[in-house]
Amino acid sequence: MIPILFASEKAAAEGLPLGLSASAFIVQLVTFILIFFILKKFAFKPIVSLLEKRRQAIEDGVLLGEKMEKREAKLEEEGNTIIREARQEADKIVAIAHKESREVIREAEVSAKTKADAVLKDATARIEEDSERARRSLEKDIVGLVSEATETVVHEKVDAKKDAELIDRALKGRKK
Repeated sequence: MIPILFASEKAAAEGLPLGLSASAFIVQLVTFILIFFILKKFAFKPIVSLLEKRRQAIEDGVLLGEKMEKREAKLEEEGNTIIREARQEADKIVAIAHKESREVIREAEVSAKTKADAVLKDATARIEEDSERARRSLEKDIVGLVSEATETVVHEKVDAKKDAELIDRALKGRKK
């Protein structure tokens, strides 16, 4: 500021308006140009370079954000597709399980019916055998009773041939 004061005093002495001095103006212009080149060389380039790097980083961040949004949308769609396919597969598995369970139940019913038929057939055969045994036993008892009754009526023992004839007649009469 000191040169400015001197310049204004000198300008006042020379009689220039507003206190301007040509030499002071040239000194200030040279000083300004010198400071401008120094700042340009040492300050502006690094500042511009730093600003350019920040602008590039911001731009890269925006591009990366857009890529991430697209990737997220794609992954979400793929996830939905996978979930849809998994649900369809699960439905198929459940349907197959229902079908197999119906087949197992049907086979169990058939097996149970077969076993029940076998048990019934076996029981029927046993009943017939027991009935036949009881009939034979009854026939023996009847033969004995007829023989005793004949002895009681006739008061004598009938020979075996005659006894057999009487018994056969009695049995044939009973079967009718």
